[in-house]
Amino acid sequence: MQQQATFALTEASMALAVVYDPRYHDFQSWAALMCEAYAGQQLIIPDALTDWKEWAAGLKAIDVFTNEGIPGPYIYDDWQDWAEALVGAVNQPT
Repeated sequence: MQQQATFALTEASMALAVVYDPRYHDFQSWAALMCEAYAGQQLIIPDALTDWKEWAAGLKAIDVFTNEGIPGPYIYDDWQDWAEALVGAVNQPT
């Protein structure tokens, strides 16, 4: 399966945000890709017992995402809805 990543360049930090498209993934596979992309941030690789909202809050706290207007995960019932909002936040028109 081909993986698709979304990239956004933030003006303030000039850092490149990488967000994989969550479609066709379950939470564990998508989050593992995000852990690989942000390996230096030491995100926990999720397992079946991982609370996706707590994990997502950790991802949202990474500096490259702090100024992107990413919604908090706690307002979503489904991880994929939040992940799609994450994609939308890093792809906002400038």
